[in-house]
Amino acid sequence: MNEVVNYTDTHVHFDETAEASAALVARALAAGVTRMVAVGGSPSLNAAARAAAQAFPTHIRLALGFDRDHAGQRDTDLDLPDDGSLCAIGETGLDYHLNPAPAQIAAQQQLFAAMLRLAATHHLPAVIHTRAADADTLRVVDEAGAPDLAAAGRLGVVHCFTGDRTFARALLDRGLYISFSGIVTFRNAATLRDAARDVPDDRLLIETDSPFLAPMPHRGKRNEPAFVTHVAACLAALRGTTPAALAEQTSCNAARLFGPWPDVRCPDSGR
Repeated sequence: MNEVVNYTDTHVHFDETAEASAALVARALAAGVTRMVAVGGSPSLNAAARAAAQAFPTHIRLALGFDRDHAGQRDTDLDLPDDGSLCAIGETGLDYHLNPAPAQIAAQQQLFAAMLRLAATHHLPAVIHTRAADADTLRVVDEAGAPDLAAAGRLGVVHCFTGDRTFARALLDRGLYISFSGIVTFRNAATLRDAARDVPDDRLLIETDSPFLAPMPHRGKRNEPAFVTHVAACLAALRGTTPAALAEQTSCNAARLFGPWPDVRCPDSGR
């Protein structure tokens, strides 16, 4: 008898039609991916995430926010739902990979800090993007992150982590979770795999960052939540465990950070 394995994809962008999203969710469920966080970051992504969470309330929870591409724009007001679907603010954060001008860097930092303060106001974790901005990410988190959320282990998650062990440790020291995407399966990701081995069991999350960054053996294709099983398999092999055990651990971690799904039972939390 085959063991039932249920995965949680903690970062999915929905940007398709309702019919296409329904097909995507159906493929995810068939692969055992029964829980997903639909993530915003812009007006269009926020709207698509809301629609997905409303259409599949049993399987999808919601994160809304504005990311670095929205920095400096006037429209950063969020109409946050009060129906229990909202589990995080984001994504938000910093990205200096394309060498933005100083004014744009300052605008990214201001928006990131504002989103962290919004998360604190609503007692929600933040979904954080960071790329080529390690020092400033840590500084803004230190300045604008909520100490009570950090103490409770719910400050947030750095999603699609691409850093090294040193940066991972600095994030963990601040009470953040670390989430790995399909990048960890890429052949040239040895440094990332070294970091992935070191993240404590209770701070580890998995994601696809759909529709981007499809894992091996689907690299180059459009990504989707069903593929998070490959991320889990890669991490399980790195960490000397099984995909089923890793799926259970990361699902419990997601429930602690974002709030419980009905079918998640974590022995050490009662959920």
